Amino acid sequence: MKYSSLVMGLAALAVPMLTNGAEVKTELLENYAKHSQYLDVKISPRGDYLAATSRNEEGSVLLTVLDINESKILSITQGNGRESVSSFQWANNERLIMTMAREIGSLDAPVPTGEIFAMNADGSNQVILTGPRSSDGNYEFAQVVDYLPEDPEAIMIYTRSFFSKEPYLDLYTMKVTSGRKRSEGRIPLRAYASTNVQVVLDSDGVSRMVLGIDPNEKNKTVILGRDGANKDWYEVDSYYETDGGFMPLLMLPGTDQVLGLSDSQSDTRSLSVLDLSTKQETVMAEHPNTDLMPIMSVKNGRANEVIGAAFEYNGIDTFFFDDVEDKDYARLVQSLIATFPGQSVGINSSTRDNRKLIVRVESVNAPAKFYLFDRDKRALTPIAAAKPWLDGHTIPTTQTIVYKSRDGLDIHALLTLPNGKEAKDLPLILLPHGGPHGIRDSMGSMDSDAKVLAEHGYAVLQPNFRGSGGFGRKFMELGYKNWGTTMINDMTDGVMHLVKEKIADPDRVCVYGASYGGYAAVQSGIREPDLYKCIVGFVGVYDLNLMYEQGDISEAQAGRNYLDQVLPSDSEGRTEQSPIDNVDKLKAPVFIIQGGADIRVPEEHAFRLRDALKEREHPYEWLYKKGEGHGFYKPENNVERWQKMLAFFEEHIGD
Repeated sequence: MKYSSLVMGLAALAVPMLTNGAEVKTELLENYAKHSQYLDVKISPRGDYLAATSRNEEGSVLLTVLDINESKILSITQGNGRESVSSFQWANNERLIMTMAREIGSLDAPVPTGEIFAMNADGSNQVILTGPRSSDGNYEFAQVVDYLPEDPEAIMIYTRSFFSKEPYLDLYTMKVTSGRKRSEGRIPLRAYASTNVQVVLDSDGVSRMVLGIDPNEKNKTVILGRDGANKDWYEVDSYYETDGGFMPLLMLPGTDQVLGLSDSQSDTRSLSVLDLSTKQETVMAEHPNTDLMPIMSVKNGRANEVIGAAFEYNGIDTFFFDDVEDKDYARLVQSLIATFPGQSVGINSSTRDNRKLIVRVESVNAPAKFYLFDRDKRALTPIAAAKPWLDGHTIPTTQTIVYKSRDGLDIHALLTLPNGKEAKDLPLILLPHGGPHGIRDSMGSMDSDAKVLAEHGYAVLQPNFRGSGGFGRKFMELGYKNWGTTMINDMTDGVMHLVKEKIADPDRVCVYGASYGGYAAVQSGIREPDLYKCIVGFVGVYDLNLMYEQGDISEAQAGRNYLDQVLPSDSEGRTEQSPIDNVDKLKAPVFIIQGGADIRVPEEHAFRLRDALKEREHPYEWLYKKGEGHGFYKPENNVERWQKMLAFFEEHIGD
């Protein structure tokens, strides 16, 4: 590692320029495209130091450590060459644990190296603890399982072979000064390709529960448990996704009870507790329409007690339990949430005594900001902003709406409206999300695409169509095998709802999306050729049969099982729902955007769509970036993409 100075700067606001007659605010595009300056901030256990990851002008992520009492920078650490700091955490008050990511080959986005690093707050005693560059030189991928707050000199990690396709995970307690490891045994579940193994420790740092996916059993979830260290593992539960089941999160201190999310007894994910000694599950709380997430108190560095739940339905919301032990902590969290209404509020880190906390606040209408809350002084101090160059700028507002699908479903959506324009007869961009299953458009984080389009006068609709996540298992499963049919209908119904409400001009509607959203954009133009005046597909899937032949999903059995579950069952059905086999139904011009290093949706999808359009002499435009993957990473490429998209939209639905 090496040290370098911290470079900070603010971008100027927009100076408009003309492109194809459209006023494209290029400098504003650059501000939306820039990666966040501050990514994470954490306070040391005694509250002496702050550590933060931030970007320099070259785009590398640095780790800066600040002495709070002296108000001075202690160290700035940067990876070698094309490496960036990926994640970090305090192991104890003086020592930090880090992981790194590296730009590899032609791929523009950094890739995790699988190594774990450690250093002191002042930058001294830097050690590579795992991986080929460590003292043992093992070619293994390592990941931190737990930071063991009860043992400040050690962390719990797992390692797996770089070379095995179906590795087991080996658990170790590792010293944070030397990297010396003590074996804690092997997890008796394989980390099959495209799956993860989850390990849950108890408050004594003993692995008590593990969860994995078995692709040889059609992606069945398998949960194992044990009664303590050196005890035998036994099966706690196994289930298929369509049956619902329990997903462990953490063990409640001093008990055999595991807190988790569960849809075994409800359609949505409830807060549940599973008793390992009896294998009985008890539902703590559930919402009939949306999934819950627990809000926990923290004690001695560990999550301690469930004090409430967070959820999102018509907006970001929470509720709190009355009968909790740590009422003081519950009141603190409620007070912080009340300070930032309509935003997602999380405690990012805290001192061991909980007297000082780092609070992260963000929403669909505001980039993330970090605050230091001093409980003794009752002072909330802003310390860092993810995108400070947007401070003071009036970002277009996104709100939630609900409309009915043609077959009676409630469809929740986000609607972003341009500033300074009456919400009447606006040009509209339909923006379906990717995924598609398990993903939702949320009020919790800002979507730069939606904001950029609204900045240039367009209303933007982001529907959580059937198949989206967060609204229950049945709602998600309604999308299975219906990628190009009823899921598309839900999107069209949202457009027609806005037309009926006279918000959208029916003669000025285009559709744009990425990944599955790119598929949905072209498929929408096929199913509704007279509604959409233009189509933009970004790293989109255009040939459903090709998904079985190319791309990282089909390379693993788990991925093939997923495709069997969500796509039409036979080749003929997939052909009927594939845009490349139905381009003769298109009327609107198509803009195809693709990355050449995309392994999720390989470039062949874009080439086949382009060739099919060429053959029929259908109008199209083309943007191809050789080094980009599944979505553009480099800010300059996103600026160019937006510039060309905005010119395309202006040509077809502009004033």
